[in-house]
Amino acid sequence: MPYNIPTLPLTDNLETPIVLKKAIQANKALAELKGVAQTMPNQALLISTLSIQESKDSSEVESIVTTHDELFRYDRKFDDSSAATKEVYRYREALFFGYEKIRSKPITGNLLIDIVKILTERDVGFRNAPGTTLKNPRTGEVVYTPPQDHTEIIKHMNNLDVFLNTKREAGLDPLVSMAIIHHQFESIHPFFDGNGRVGRILNILYLIDNQLLDIPILYLSRYITQNKSEYYRLLQVVRDEDVWEEWILFMLSAVEHTAQQTIVTIESIKTLMRNYKKVLKENAPRIYSHELINNIFSHPYTKIEYIVEDTNVSRITASKYLKQLEQLGLLRMEKYKNTNYYINDQLLQLFTAL
Repeated sequence: MPYNIPTLPLTDNLETPIVLKKAIQANKALAELKGVAQTMPNQALLISTLSIQESKDSSEVESIVTTHDELFRYDRKFDDSSAATKEVYRYREALFFGYEKIRSKPITGNLLIDIVKILTERDVGFRNAPGTTLKNPRTGEVVYTPPQDHTEIIKHMNNLDVFLNTKREAGLDPLVSMAIIHHQFESIHPFFDGNGRVGRILNILYLIDNQLLDIPILYLSRYITQNKSEYYRLLQVVRDEDVWEEWILFMLSAVEHTAQQTIVTIESIKTLMRNYKKVLKENAPRIYSHELINNIFSHPYTKIEYIVEDTNVSRITASKYLKQLEQLGLLRMEKYKNTNYYINDQLLQLFTAL
């Protein structure tokens, strides 16, 4: 039987004692992450670097796989990157677009349409033709059929809009609401393509919209990738059995675990930046500047053009800066095609260790 998508808010008592206990733990970890991020001298660095990792991980959930090397060498001016790398950067662009929009506007279905347009480079809106099914990737068996009628999809998305923007009235912890919203969106499956990625972007936008975070730095995609089978199993358990507790606990655990992991990463980045500053001040004080430090932490693969743009020096001076950084062991030069890239290996290790 097709899943009967419920109207929100749900009438069930979803905040069981075990859910409330886990929600307290997840909220505590999230609050600590928010505080740690505020101690970062330049939060734009976090948005820049962590969003690339999220874009990579979220795309991997959909079997869009690329490498850190490809991602950090990517330059929009040159069109020689793989299709997967371009898709990852479209995810990042869509994420930033949503983040900028919700600073002044609510999260709505129309915003999600704009986001999926960036992701897929197609302006198709909500599904308006039947035939969409979700299949087991190994067996090809249909495991779920979302709503097929365009009018029904719009009805459910309008209901989701209302819930997104009157969430406090439901009396639920915002993280519990986030779990419900994510399940509801993935079950409606309103687009022909990009539903998984839009759903994961929706998670982070919702947290920011509820002031649980200031900037987009908590990304659940790595946790979902590492627990992919369980993620899809629990989505279906709710549809088959109308039992929400296990699903909500999974999402709360994802928030708690990812927040704790991100705190460690941010603290490691801060420590690494302090070390780089110390080395530069002691050994090359003439080239030291905040702009230079920000550059080599915003661009794990930096190059002359980026230094020129960020520090407002000539190409000759930028080249000298990079050679000094290489001599000090802070960067490693690697030639790719006709370009010399200067790689911040210690920063990269923080991402690959996640």
